[in-house]
Parts: sequence; C-alpha cells; structure tokens
Amino acid sequence: MKTKYILLFSISMLCASFSMTAQETSETTTDTTKVATQKYGLRVGGDLSKLARTAFEDGYSGFEIVGDLRFSEKFYAAAEIGTETRDWDEDSLKATISGSYIKLGADYNAYNNWIGMNNAITAGLRYGFATFSEELTAYPVYTTDITFPTEIRTDPIEFSGLNASWIEFILGVKTEIFTNLYLGINVQVKRMISEKTPDNFDNLIVPGFNRTYDFSKFGVGYGYSLSYLIPIFKK
Repeated sequence: MKTKYILLFSISMLCASFSMTAQETSETTTDTTKVATQKYGLRVGGDLSKLARTAFEDGYSGFEIVGDLRFSEKFYAAAEIGTETRDWDEDSLKATISGSYIKLGADYNAYNNWIGMNNAITAGLRYGFATFSEELTAYPVYTTDITFPTEIRTDPIEFSGLNASWIEFILGVKTEIFTNLYLGINVQVKRMISEKTPDNFDNLIVPGFNRTYDFSKFGVGYGYSLSYLIPIFKK
C-alpha cells in the first residue's frame, strides 16, 4: 500500500513538472513571438552589373539606382532609375544610342523568413519609360540596283526626342550579407507598349528595355544589386 501511494505521488509530481515546463515553454514562445519584429524602411543601392559592363565592356556606359520601400508584411513599392549609352555595330550599320529611363512598380516577397532573417524571394511588376537619342554613324543606302555594291554612308544622322514605354515582370532574390546590407539578383521579361521611332528607321536599343526586335515586342534583362536598408521602424 505504501508503495502504491509513493507511485501515485511520483506520477503526480511528474505531471505537475510537465505542466509547469509546458507553461514555461508557452510563455517563452509567446515572449519570443513578441520580441521577433521585422524591419520596415527604405532600401537604396545600385546595379553592379551595369558598373561592371561600364568598366570592362567596350561601347557601353551606364548606371542604375535601385530602391524599394516596404509598406506591408509582404509588399514593397519599388523603383529603378538609370542612364545608358550603347554602341551598335552590326551588318554594316553603326549607331550610338544614349538616354535615361525610370521604372516604377511593386514587389511581393514570397519567402517566409525565420526569426531574425530579412531575406526575400520576390516577384514584381514594373512600368518603364525611356527618353533617348539615336545617332547613325555608318549605314547602307537602300537600292534596287544589284549591279554595284551597296553604298555605305558615314555622314552622321542624329534622331533626338525618341521615347518608349513598356511593362516588365521581374523575379529576384535579395540576401542580407551583413546587417542592413543586401546582395540581389534578378531577371526581367519585358513587353513593349509604345515607342516613337525615327523616320524610315527603327529603334535598335531602348535604354532600360534592352535590344529590340522586328519580329517581337518582347525583351529580357538581368541585374545584380547591392543595397542598404535604412530602417524607419520595426513592426
């Protein structure tokens, strides 16, 4: 009988201990949940790929400033602004295209971060607009006479006041490599909406959009970014 009481007492103490442990764990979890806040702020940086191309690629010069502002748990307002100058040398045609562009839109973060992490896997949309000029420095003269070789003219012709607009879908990844410092990579699929072209000629390249094609209104692009988050508040 004494053994029975001792066994019941031991079981009671074990249950009580388990109950207290569970309660402490619950309180700790609750406290941790309260402490685990997320940063909201403005993230600003630049496109490293354009700086690298400027340094190492002949016939290219450009830069792009990137930024986003977190306004909810999953959504960010986003923008890119930049300038590009590119040379075209293909099929007896030489030209220089120079201009500026801006892209505005939003990103959705599909990544669920662990406590204390601020990484992102994003999908977003942009509206892009560019103004630019195109200077032809060498171009063939059209003729129906095949008796003589095609004449190549080298007197420059400049077309200014050109513009274009497009929409683009962008997929990206941002990783916090140091506190508030982010390294990002993205790919873009673009579709031209409208463009002002030179008389009797087409736009070869649109800054911010990339190369254009006669047979398609679609284009592609990519970027590598380094940006810094300026925290405004935590939530």
